[in-house]
Amino acid sequence: MIYYNPKSWFSLIFRFNKADTLRELFPLMICVSVYAGVITFLLIDYWQVSETSMLRKVIYVHQTIGFVFSLLLAFRINSAYDRWWEGRKIWGSLTNNSRNLAMKLKHLVDAKEAGFFNYAIPLYARALKNHLRGTYEPEDQAIVVTDGHKHVPNQIASAIIKNVYRLNKEGQINPEQLVSITAEITSFTDICGGCERIKNTPIPFSYSVFIKKFIFTYIMTLPFTWAFDLKYFIMPIIGFILFVFASIELIAEEIEDPFGNDANDLPLDNICNNIQKHVAEIFAE
Repeated sequence: MIYYNPKSWFSLIFRFNKADTLRELFPLMICVSVYAGVITFLLIDYWQVSETSMLRKVIYVHQTIGFVFSLLLAFRINSAYDRWWEGRKIWGSLTNNSRNLAMKLKHLVDAKEAGFFNYAIPLYARALKNHLRGTYEPEDQAIVVTDGHKHVPNQIASAIIKNVYRLNKEGQINPEQLVSITAEITSFTDICGGCERIKNTPIPFSYSVFIKKFIFTYIMTLPFTWAFDLKYFIMPIIGFILFVFASIELIAEEIEDPFGNDANDLPLDNICNNIQKHVAEIFAE
């Protein structure tokens, strides 16, 4: 994730980074600009089509669908941002529940058992991060045994619950105390399910394809109407319009899956580090 000062907006205009869509779209912008120049040459200089021809009337079609097009793109970026923000709220809940669980267990178990939970609670966050990214990083198997071919977050949550129930049977945690920490423990699986729902349920295929086809058709037909008024000035203008419309789609595609390593994805590494740091501080008090 990119951290920046939102008040320094002027410097952001002239700064380019790997997340800037201009880098990805620039070759396509050049091709579309050349295409617009070729169409202008054919219509005006080669075929000498009259400005009063029926071809020029296509501009009314663009005016009619332009408003609908803007609503469609607005809905696209809003739905993608909702997924991004929901993912951030879910990971915020994981942070809070990890702290709450550590605070409660600190006063319930002895120092030996506290060492297990001091390791296992942050381990769950790291395992969930890797699970969402499709990777597996084996850690200390002497404390928590995990199998990378199975659901790792579930294995860690199961190990935490197993130790809590064992302590309950041994008398270190009484039934009332067990009830008080159950909510935090079970929330881990709920959080994992919420993240999996976001990751495994992308925007419907037909909707995504329709937007891309709509953008392509809209851009490719613009030179047939604007060439009569703008002449060859249409070349940079068409390239800029493509940049605006396609950037919205590219940004939406990136943030609708907020758990990866893209520049605009959630800072899961930092969140996991904070959980580990804060849980360690709680048990060290």
